[in-house]
Amino acid sequence: MDVFKKLKPYYWPFKSYFFWSLFSLLFVTGITVIYPIVLQVTIDDVVAQERYHLIPYICIVFIVLMIFKGVATYYHQYLGEYFGIKSVYVLRDELYKKLQRLPFKYYDNAKTGDIMSRLTADVEGFRFFLAMGFSELIRIILLIVISLSVMFYYSVPLAFVTMAAMPFLAFVVYHFDRRVHPAFRKIRKSFGKLNTRVQENISGMNTVKSLSREDFEVGRFNDRSEHYRSNYIRTSNIWARFFPLMEFIGNVCVVALLAFGGYLVVNNSLQLGELVAFFSLVWYILGPLMNLGFVINLFSQSKASGERLLEILEANEDIQEKEEAIVQDRLNGHVTFEGVTLTYSKDDDSALKDITFDAPPGTTIGLIGATGSGKTSITQLITRFYEPEQGGVRIDGRSVAEYGLKTLRKNIGFVLQESFLFSTTIKENIAYGNPDASLEDVKAAAKRAQAHDFIMEMPEGYNTLLGERGMGLSGGQKQRIAIARAILIDPAILVLDDATSAVDMETEFQIQKALKEVMKGRTTFIIAHRISSLKHADEVLVLEDGCIVERGRHDVLLQNGGPYQRIYEIQYQDKEKILNSTNI
Repeated sequence: MDVFKKLKPYYWPFKSYFFWSLFSLLFVTGITVIYPIVLQVTIDDVVAQERYHLIPYICIVFIVLMIFKGVATYYHQYLGEYFGIKSVYVLRDELYKKLQRLPFKYYDNAKTGDIMSRLTADVEGFRFFLAMGFSELIRIILLIVISLSVMFYYSVPLAFVTMAAMPFLAFVVYHFDRRVHPAFRKIRKSFGKLNTRVQENISGMNTVKSLSREDFEVGRFNDRSEHYRSNYIRTSNIWARFFPLMEFIGNVCVVALLAFGGYLVVNNSLQLGELVAFFSLVWYILGPLMNLGFVINLFSQSKASGERLLEILEANEDIQEKEEAIVQDRLNGHVTFEGVTLTYSKDDDSALKDITFDAPPGTTIGLIGATGSGKTSITQLITRFYEPEQGGVRIDGRSVAEYGLKTLRKNIGFVLQESFLFSTTIKENIAYGNPDASLEDVKAAAKRAQAHDFIMEMPEGYNTLLGERGMGLSGGQKQRIAIARAILIDPAILVLDDATSAVDMETEFQIQKALKEVMKGRTTFIIAHRISSLKHADEVLVLEDGCIVERGRHDVLLQNGGPYQRIYEIQYQDKEKILNSTNI
């Protein structure tokens, strides 16, 4: 029950609905047990004694009981479902908030499909047990206790005969639980992997079709689907083995009841109506005990789901604000790295090693190097997406850890190599970081990003709805909208991560002209593979394997005969090409 104890804060505030549901369940169970008593009275006190004039009254009582039971059942089921729905609403909300707070380190290893599975199937599995499983377990206990009480009232010896089967059923149920929970855990994991396979396939459909890999993807999906199917079949096999055994034990108990009960009736130690009532009551015990397998089934699924939800809720939030974090609207943008070392995980080599540089306000820093050399890692430390293992990152003389996360990130504008756009209007995409911006402000940002003209050519202009991930726009158009989004938040620090890689030469020229104006007065970090983008940087940092191997201005580095010059020679064999290019 540790899982349910840990998740208690999410369902316990709504306990009143649960207890009212249980109160209604008490009426339902009590009336259910009255049925055999009515049957016993009808046989022994009416039919046996030929008091047939009582039958209409018994019928009326029976109808009234059924009406009461129907009303009580309605409230029991409605309040139980309401309890489950309210609980998982809060739980799902907290899960989503937690996902927003989790650091980049968590998402480095997380699978999108698996996370989606946890927020949908696992949350729903947990809700189902809250709404039905808890109350069903209590219904079983109530039904057994009340039924046994009535049975002991009728005949103590016969009641003990009935109880003889219970230890055997309990033993079978216990072993069933030990087998079925790990099986359901595997089912949940395989379902998450199946979702991940579907999500990745749909997201990469352009690549799949362009390379004619549809059959390969179908094969990979079938592998995941087969794994999910085989896990489910193994679980069904566990159920199929244990349920007949429970039913057999129950039937043996019924045979013993009929044999011994018949003997008592023949010897006038028990009335016929009491034996008939006993026969009904024994199924009120054996039926729920066998149904306990279903409850354990629900419990195991719910526990497996709860464990997966707790993995999110209990994940470490490495990046946290201090209690007295600095909150201010505008930073100056003076960035300093002091002996910074960064390692993403213990098993990996350091992504950055002893990085030291100073970028005063308005400075442009160029970052160049091979893929994996640490360029993006530097910019991610400025925003505290990760924490350095050693050294310090400062803005305006203070550690980035002293600032509130919103203050820090509102002052840093990112234009990433892969621009992500949301399935909403162009206006809302541009104003995403500044939702209070007016339409005129949005248009001004779009004009500076050279995006206004193509936006106005669209059917509804800035109110045009975009498809998922910006479907319907070219790579260059998406990039310019992303640049406009960064411009609109008016950041003190601007990060351009290969921001013009997805545009043609003419569009690049237009964007670079706009960015030249935008960069004025801002500390700018340009991550680039083209040396042309770094020609006018105040300082260029050349990185290899997480280390700064060369630094200086463009013209100075060209004279050093180092890595920068080698990159230059590879990119520009024809010297006229670099001389005629227009750069930032």
